[in-house]
Amino acid sequence: MGTSTASIRHSAAERRQQILEAAVELFARRGFQGTTTRQIADRAGVNEAIIFRHYPTKEELYWAVIEHKSHLAQSKETLRERQQRCGSDRELLSSLALEILDRRAKDSTLSRLLFFTALENHRLSHRFFKTYVAQYFEALADYIREGTREGRFREVDPLLAARAFLGMVVYHSWIQELFGWKRDQDFDHRTVSSVLTDIWLAGMSPGQKAASLAVAGKSKEKGC
Repeated sequence: MGTSTASIRHSAAERRQQILEAAVELFARRGFQGTTTRQIADRAGVNEAIIFRHYPTKEELYWAVIEHKSHLAQSKETLRERQQRCGSDRELLSSLALEILDRRAKDSTLSRLLFFTALENHRLSHRFFKTYVAQYFEALADYIREGTREGRFREVDPLLAARAFLGMVVYHSWIQELFGWKRDQDFDHRTVSSVLTDIWLAGMSPGQKAASLAVAGKSKEKGC
């Protein structure tokens, strides 16, 4: 009896995995609106009713797919662990950028899913941001606040500064992996992570504030 129950549970888990894998492939190619549960059932080799047994709505299935592909959660604790391993801001940020670039190069499916989500289903897009991205930004913003208090960074909005850094990294991966520019120029990920980190750190240098104010003053005088 116990063996039978265990095998049934294992079979259900395998079936769930089949459905997710089929849904990932179709949603990433056709989007939320362009994919039907019938198509997913055919690809997974199951009856459509089986899908609704596991996922009552297509939206819940789509969210399960996003969760299945998401590895973005960067809590304050994990960022603190990285900070302890790394000897400098440059080392920490470049290693963070390298991890993002490597992960997205290996699998661009999540990026495709999120593009479709932003265009087709703002509710799911907002849910994804609140569940995963917001805590990622906030963890980095806390790190920037600490660096500002210690005099390593100039005073700017820490959340905007966090978005600026991650935005550079993610946008580069989009250009290479989604827009196809890698075919023309395939940058080394370590080089990219180092260059983008240096650009960001130069802009965040405490001495940069005075330079920025001087430039802004001259621009105002010229009526720019």
